[in-house]
Amino acid sequence: MAPADHIHSAEDARRLARRRLPWMVFDYIDGAAGRETGLTRNRAALDALTLRPRILRDVSQRSLATTLFGATADRPFGIAPMGMCNLSCPGADLMLARLARDFKVPHGVSTVASTPLETIIEVAEGHAWFQIYFSGDGSGTFKLVERARDAGYETLVVTVDVPEVGRRPRELRRGFKMPFRIGPSQFVDFALHPRWSISTLLHGRPEMANFQMPGYSFDRTESRAKADWDTLARMRDMWPGKLVVKGVLDAEDALRLKNSGADAIQVSSHGARQLESAPTPVEALLAIREAVGPDYPLFFDSGLRSGEDALKLLVHGADFCFFGRILQFAMAAGGEVGLRQMWSVLSDEMSIAMAQTGMTGLQTA
Repeated sequence: MAPADHIHSAEDARRLARRRLPWMVFDYIDGAAGRETGLTRNRAALDALTLRPRILRDVSQRSLATTLFGATADRPFGIAPMGMCNLSCPGADLMLARLARDFKVPHGVSTVASTPLETIIEVAEGHAWFQIYFSGDGSGTFKLVERARDAGYETLVVTVDVPEVGRRPRELRRGFKMPFRIGPSQFVDFALHPRWSISTLLHGRPEMANFQMPGYSFDRTESRAKADWDTLARMRDMWPGKLVVKGVLDAEDALRLKNSGADAIQVSSHGARQLESAPTPVEALLAIREAVGPDYPLFFDSGLRSGEDALKLLVHGADFCFFGRILQFAMAAGGEVGLRQMWSVLSDEMSIAMAQTGMTGLQTA
């Protein structure tokens, strides 16, 4: 059997990825801040949400389609922005772009993607949103915003929850660096994972592709603490399309963002990778929905592991959800076939949960 044939859940994808990836790469993708108690609380909060089973309803015809910024999306979930995806599998960025194209869902393109932002939106046939970090004095940040606009991106995602990069001990112990560097311990790690190492060697070391030009530089550890509300106002003024603010966990901040011209808010704890003691995104979503009202667009990411997880969030106030880590694990486990298998699993999980709760479409959520 091919590796993808063994993916029946997100846990399967993670287990297979753990075998195949070097320890350094796996811990970079999988790790969370501090002692990882935030990750545990996030999972517990998701598990505590319930759905209401309904019986004797004709649910033989069901649709997972929804509307996102006025356009039809074939699924109510998309691809969260993730840095250096090609570490999980050579060509991962474009695998995700093709998936986004085929299902008409947004592919969140990270500032630190392994593939140039222009290439990704072309392959995704426009189904891509560009995610930006403010960094340093902001000069490079605004150049990238202009570049994304010129490339045809219509939605900008401004990530605001990383004024300083959180400490992730697993990652630090492995000596993970961006740009990617190989020292003695990494050499041993890679030697013990020859399949990944040979494949990566044949395709070239993953780089932060959006900075491979004169005048562009990015230091992952550089402070992002200078960003403030004036910074956001400047982005709003220069960006002609939709502006999504990602990394929001406070209802007061959410209401101010709504009043400041943000087109949508993405409730997120950055996958518990930044502030270990942050409130769970689940409880934040409930409070933010109450603050901004029923009609303002709210998106959700952080810790989703199944289609049923996503349905729970949609029922409890989110308009759209994003998956992250598990898609990287699926690609690490089985390449593009593994990714498609994971996507099919997520779709089946949601469709079955809809049937069991009497839903034929998401408009009834």
